[in-house]
Amino acid sequence: MNGLLKLSRGIDAINFWLGKLVMWLVLGAVLISAGNAIVRKAFNIGSNAFLEIQWYLFAGVFMLGVGYVMLKNAHVRIDFISNKLSKRTNAIIDAIGIVIFTIPLSIIMIDLGWPLFERAWTSGEMSQNAGGLIRWPVLALVPLGFLILLAQAVSELIKRVAYLSGHRAEPFSVEHDKSAEELLAEELAAEAARHEQQLAAGKAR
Repeated sequence: MNGLLKLSRGIDAINFWLGKLVMWLVLGAVLISAGNAIVRKAFNIGSNAFLEIQWYLFAGVFMLGVGYVMLKNAHVRIDFISNKLSKRTNAIIDAIGIVIFTIPLSIIMIDLGWPLFERAWTSGEMSQNAGGLIRWPVLALVPLGFLILLAQAVSELIKRVAYLSGHRAEPFSVEHDKSAEELLAEELAAEAARHEQQLAAGKAR
């Protein structure tokens, strides 16, 4: 189990740094999108290449960042159910879901996506839009993204099994953050408490 946990830490480290890289892709997509809009409105000039670059970056954010999201335990959950369950029960559900759904789906998508990339690579497939970009980089994101997801799924499965077998204190790398609804409820409760304190102070005077 120690060897598997070491493998898990290595996968986590790779996806952590990929997640940091993706943040720069978001910035690049925003800047290119803003530049396209400004040039089009101010000078009536458009570029299919720059439009497709921002699409490529947008695709890269999702496909390269999927492992980071899973690492941070920030993927979609049914919070009002999972919050009522114990860590052990959540870990069992996660392990079953990873084995039955995430790992098989990732393998299938890699198998389906690789031929698309390979065909575009060998043929030099170009965008059908005038002045568009070569297609293989964006098609490569499909098998690459699901390979990243597969690796992180294996890492998460190792952590869940280690937790359930008593080799790890926590089932997750990072505790699941509070939902937006929970944060809003806490903020409203704090605001109500401050308002009550102000009223009480006013009555005391």
